[in-house]
Amino acid sequence: QVQLVESGGGLVQAGGSLRLSCAAAGGTFSSYGISWFRQAPGKEREFVAAISWNGGTFYADSMKGRFTISRDNAKNTVYLQMNNLKPEDTAVYCCAADPRGGWGRFDYWGQGTQVTVSS
Repeated sequence: QVQLVESGGGLVQAGGSLRLSCAAAGGTFSSYGISWFRQAPGKEREFVAAISWNGGTFYADSMKGRFTISRDNAKNTVYLQMNNLKPEDTAVYCCAADPRGGWGRFDYWGQGTQVTVSS
C-alpha cells in the first residue's frame, strides 16, 4: 500500500509561482510513475503532468512551458513547479501513483492540496 501526501498549495497572485510536493510512503517509490491532476469547482478532474519511473515527462498542452514536474527518489517525492500562475489554475491538485512506472494507471491517490490564484 502506498500513501501519497500533497503539500505546497496556497494563495498566490496571478503571475506568481508555487511548488507542490507529493510525498510517498510505502511501496517502492522509485519504480512508480506519478501524475498530477487538478479539479476546479464545478469542473471535471483534469490531467496536469506526469513523470515515469525513469524520469520521462508528459504535460497537458495548457501547462507546457509553465509547469515542470520532477522527482527526487532519495526523498520519495515528486514536485510540480508552477510558474506564471493564472486565476484559471485555481483548483485542488492531487497526485496519483502508477505501480507500473508510467502514467496509464492510477492505483493510489493523495488527498490533494488547494491552489488559489488571485487576479
